[in-house]
Amino acid sequence: MVAPPSATLDDNRLDETFAALANSTRRAILARLAEGEANVNELAEPFDLTLPAVSKHIKVLEQAGLIKRTRRAQFRPCAIDAAPLAEIAGWAEQYRHIWDDRFDRMDEYVRSIQLEEHNRDSEGEDDHR
Repeated sequence: MVAPPSATLDDNRLDETFAALANSTRRAILARLAEGEANVNELAEPFDLTLPAVSKHIKVLEQAGLIKRTRRAQFRPCAIDAAPLAEIAGWAEQYRHIWDDRFDRMDEYVRSIQLEEHNRDSEGEDDHR
């Protein structure tokens, strides 16, 4: 299957990023790394997973560009790299007008219902006078 002409390297990166974020364990690891860097043992603590399993999750995140691993002596701490998340935000932003239009229509609908209720309440008060 050939990718459409609009498919680019950026599309592949988005695919990798979304695939990495599709797993709740990996999202939890990213949430932890948002607080600051950590090593594999620290990242594994909250999970009922083996260290090799957590390491596999970290590798997926690293391949997607969501985390970076540095080397300090014998330690290899992980740190979040927000660039792929910014790319996702940019991708989602192109669809914002759809949400905004729907919210605008919903606001108009709610206002029309409120106006109808207000008019009914006003008519009811006039009947009692």
